[in-house]
Amino acid sequence: MSLALKQVFNKDRTFRPKRKFEPGTQRFELHKKAQASLNAGLDLKQAVQLPHGEDLHDWVAVHVVDFFNRINLIYGTISDSCTDQSCPVMSGGPKYEYRWQDEHRYKKPTAVSAPKYMSLLMDWIELQINNEEIFPTNVGTPFPKTFMQVAKKILSRLFRVFVHVYIHHFDRVTQMGAEAHVNTCYKHFYYFVTEFSLIDQKELEPLKEMTLRMCH
Repeated sequence: MSLALKQVFNKDRTFRPKRKFEPGTQRFELHKKAQASLNAGLDLKQAVQLPHGEDLHDWVAVHVVDFFNRINLIYGTISDSCTDQSCPVMSGGPKYEYRWQDEHRYKKPTAVSAPKYMSLLMDWIELQINNEEIFPTNVGTPFPKTFMQVAKKILSRLFRVFVHVYIHHFDRVTQMGAEAHVNTCYKHFYYFVTEFSLIDQKELEPLKEMTLRMCH
């Protein structure tokens, strides 16, 4: 890791404070298990597989929070070059434009700048993952029936951050010496969402060619 990159990651330039798992909880143990697989240099395709005897909902919850923290950090590294002027729409090249919609202020899909979209997205995800009714932290508290639906929506929207960063800001990523880190994070994310069919193929379309080169 280059010195410039180390400084960026050490400063922990996330948009938000990281959501952490409480030590002693089952979720914390799973988080440690997932991290240990990655640290041991295990093939990413294997690392995402559900460990024997573990609950799929728990495994997905741990990864959603982890990907939220990591992707936040990646966007934080290029956020100074992603402005209302440089990116007036949240897009992934000329063919893909992402509009924001939520349950509160934006009832209809609304065109917003990329930094505005990112800010709305990170706020919205934070609300979901800190909501005990959706992401219960107590062992034994069941996940709601809607959990997978919410997790899929979060992951689909996080994928759009990769789309925007790769298509519009990859020169900045390279400049920071962060290319290998971002590529590894993307591969990990891609293998995870495809292992459990968590994102529609049509959502994955904008990075299809790159993904074929990188992940197959």
